[in-house]
Amino acid sequence: MKVLGIGNAIVDVICKVSESFISQNNLTKGTMKLVLDENEFKNLLSNLKIEKTVSGGSVANSIVGLSQLGNEVGFIGKISDDHLGKKYEEGLKNENVKFFYSKKKETLSTGTCLILITPDSERTMCTFLGIAGKINENDINTSAIEKSELIFLEGYLWDKGDPKKAFDKAISNAKKVAMSLSDQFCVDRHKSHFYELVKNNLDITFSNEEEIKSLINTKNFNDVVTFGKQIKKHLVITRGSKGAIVIKKGEIIEYSAATNLKIIDLTGAGDLFAAGYLHGEINNFSIHKCLEQGTILSSKIIQTLGARL
Repeated sequence: MKVLGIGNAIVDVICKVSESFISQNNLTKGTMKLVLDENEFKNLLSNLKIEKTVSGGSVANSIVGLSQLGNEVGFIGKISDDHLGKKYEEGLKNENVKFFYSKKKETLSTGTCLILITPDSERTMCTFLGIAGKINENDINTSAIEKSELIFLEGYLWDKGDPKKAFDKAISNAKKVAMSLSDQFCVDRHKSHFYELVKNNLDITFSNEEEIKSLINTKNFNDVVTFGKQIKKHLVITRGSKGAIVIKKGEIIEYSAATNLKIIDLTGAGDLFAAGYLHGEINNFSIHKCLEQGTILSSKIIQTLGARL
């Protein structure tokens, strides 16, 4: 198997909202909020018109993208044996993704993410992790990891306790490890741990500009370049309209952003960029070609609604 993803198994519920809906519900536009109370989450959902429902989660989206590009891939994520859990499993199967998890009835429901799209195409996410965030080392299929060329982890999933043990088990059994920092909220919450992962445990780190700057406590991107050269790892950084940059063992490769796009929804742009880049990485493309593949996929996804090509 080429790539095995390990991440939050989340059902994405996509809704279009007004700017006022964001402010009225005390949400910060463009970020992800964790909702811990299931009743609060259901109340929020009850006031929305659903446009689309997709089996998602950040790394799961990337894995589906890799599958659509013809790669043999799999995914590990924790779901419950409920209606949404069954739909989630069916969704991955329809995308030719091998699902390495046996669902059972859980005390919490399958995770759900509200993706709220404002008229400017920006997305604000509200996530009820449900059982997804309770992943533990017993949920990690060691055999699947050992048979994979690369595993891809998501920062959204990392937390102290059982999720950390799951990460440690996955990393210790993997041939090669990539991870997405996922969100500035995640970086700020787990900064010291993420710093150690990036510096010592990850072979490839995916990040946007704000996330990596937060990780090393700087506002100057030149400091990021210096950091990347010092640790001599493989950093892949998206920079919005400035394109993307790779810092790998002292080498710096930049790629321009696509222009003249009709942007409909920014959901999944980073996920599909990672899919395109990893497609190139596992098939021995040049770094420039990897960046090109990532840019092509992310450009396609932001011109449609949802996180699927």
